[in-house]
Amino acid sequence: MKSEQQSSAETGPVRDLSYELLGIQLENPFILAAGPSTDDIDMVRRAFMMGWAGAVLKTTSVEGTPVDLAYPMMSSFDHDGKLLFGMGNIDLISAHHIDRVESTVRTLRKEFPAKMIAASIMAGKKEDWQSLVARLEHAGADLIECSFSCPQGNIGEDPGRMLAQSVAATELTARWVKEAARRIPVSIKITPQVTDIVDVARAVQRSGADALTASNSVQALMGIDVYSFVPNPPLGGRSTYSGLTGPAIKPMTLRTIAEIARHVTIPVLGTGGASSWRDAVEFMSVGARCVQFCTLVMHHGFRVIDDLKSGLSNYMDDMGFSSPLDIVGKALPHLAVHDDLPRRRVRSMIDESRCIGCEVCYVACRDGGHGAIDRRESRIPVVNTERCVGCGLCPLVCPEACISLAGV
Repeated sequence: MKSEQQSSAETGPVRDLSYELLGIQLENPFILAAGPSTDDIDMVRRAFMMGWAGAVLKTTSVEGTPVDLAYPMMSSFDHDGKLLFGMGNIDLISAHHIDRVESTVRTLRKEFPAKMIAASIMAGKKEDWQSLVARLEHAGADLIECSFSCPQGNIGEDPGRMLAQSVAATELTARWVKEAARRIPVSIKITPQVTDIVDVARAVQRSGADALTASNSVQALMGIDVYSFVPNPPLGGRSTYSGLTGPAIKPMTLRTIAEIARHVTIPVLGTGGASSWRDAVEFMSVGARCVQFCTLVMHHGFRVIDDLKSGLSNYMDDMGFSSPLDIVGKALPHLAVHDDLPRRRVRSMIDESRCIGCEVCYVACRDGGHGAIDRRESRIPVVNTERCVGCGLCPLVCPEACISLAGV
């Protein structure tokens, strides 16, 4: 983390990052997502003391709901030496039912009146959805987040499927939840694993819900042991699909937030793959009003909030922004359909003074590009401008970043 971001103690005081969202005053845009880090009151208490603006408590249910978790529940998808580049989990829901979560909300509300205390809920019928809302509102929660998108399935009449994969069910259930909320805002957490995310987002807006949380982890198979042929994580010779989180899903989340923000007017709460203040800025630039973190915290601990706040503070100073809200939507005008993209001629250029002669670009262009990089006895490659079309592959594979694209 420190290689990209320095702590606030090293970079000077952090500027005011506060703003209002859904009638809630946030001290910064960084929220803990519903997950293991928010399932224990002492963990949330410690996170708040370190500077997190809020937390979404791990998804709860009504008393009597069976919670039969399987362990180990976590696995990883490591890439190029980066641990937890993608993390998978087969977690389903908190083992704490609503009575325990009510108590947690009341205690945290009393101890941390300036923090955003949200609760995530899941149910299988109208009465239970509405009961959960009423009880959490009475306990003092600031926001209700509804889990319509658990990759391991929903509870109710169609186990194994995600509620948010049905436009009609999404609108109906969200309407139930909103009906029960007298003062508290409601955000519906949806999944990117649908044919048209805009249809689902519009259904949420029609329901009267106040916001969308976009999005959840992505259903995935985390890997196979090629000797035993048991998928990860292994549980007695068997396994199942996991919810993939971490940096691996960031591009999918960016696209999901952008599509929603371009087509509905209710706020989007971004989550899924953010691992730095830069990622948070990217999420906000395509429409997110705040950013939730989970895998980052599970890997590096709550103290990363120092990096997030100082990094965002310095960035805002550099850009001349007065509020985090100034970032929201900045990238959307630059999105276009393929037919509207400019057609211009670009070619690769190699900075020979920095080239180490590894020939990675030569091999990549020969076998995956247009054969436009030639070898020389010196091992310093040269671009054949007649064959080069400017596809952009060679700058991506160069380990020394000595190749660039230039217009011709």
